[in-house]
Amino acid sequence: MNWISGLQKAFDYIESHLTEDLEAADIAAQANYSPYHFQRVFGILCGYSLGEYIRMRRLTLAGSELASTDIKVIDAALKYGYDSPESFGRAFSRFHGITPVQAKSGRAKLKSFSRLSVKLILDGGSTMKYRIEKMGELEVIVKKKNFSCDLETSNRQLPEFWGECWTDKTMLELFERNPKEGIFGDALLGLCLSEIPQANEFVYAIGMMYDGGPVAEELSVEKIPAHTWAVFECVGPIPEAFQKMQHTVYSEFFPSSEYQPCSGLDIQVYPTGDMQSDKYVCQLWIPIEKNL
Repeated sequence: MNWISGLQKAFDYIESHLTEDLEAADIAAQANYSPYHFQRVFGILCGYSLGEYIRMRRLTLAGSELASTDIKVIDAALKYGYDSPESFGRAFSRFHGITPVQAKSGRAKLKSFSRLSVKLILDGGSTMKYRIEKMGELEVIVKKKNFSCDLETSNRQLPEFWGECWTDKTMLELFERNPKEGIFGDALLGLCLSEIPQANEFVYAIGMMYDGGPVAEELSVEKIPAHTWAVFECVGPIPEAFQKMQHTVYSEFFPSSEYQPCSGLDIQVYPTGDMQSDKYVCQLWIPIEKNL
């Protein structure tokens, strides 16, 4: 399954199951992705989370059905995944700007959020610096923490985790023992290490290359498996330049290349320097495989 057909299969699955319980793991499986990786790519490409998309599609269909059929409000609430008419009414009003009862009058204006589909269009034309790198297994010393696979939640929690690592002296300990050698030198690393599907969580870590020796209780040594990597260079202030580069990677590079991401793992490489400078350079490493 290639990059394009996998995404389209996931979009079709969502649309055909909007009146049922939708789990991120089941949606991601349609594209042969892990839950975290799919939700992350979805957010990068679309600009909103998977949960937001499902919610807006359900409310679009609910509005249309209320306006054109004799379905009761309570039945529409249950059909589209709400526990009560009250919670449905609040969500409906926020989206449509009117109440479900007003929608049933048939005279009110409703909002519509269209379904997603993958289309190949002539776009891009931008220049992107990247290289393909084969790298054996390596070890990193990190502080790690579990985060929700829900993009809205993790986008809020991850910056807080970086802040904690600066204030609790984790960064100081990492810099003091870093060998300043190896493929990443003295750069700070942000890593998505693994997932915990049963808990809808992933493990994120902040660290550096491991130089051997004892490890403090709050830190751990993790092994990064051997992979072939696509390495992308980003120039500009963080996080704006990095977010823009990520979008280009997933919206232009992968759809037009012979490669596709092969796991939810990635490595963000942040060298020492002024991260707000227009000349700051960092990297994104993504494990890849050839398209099938």
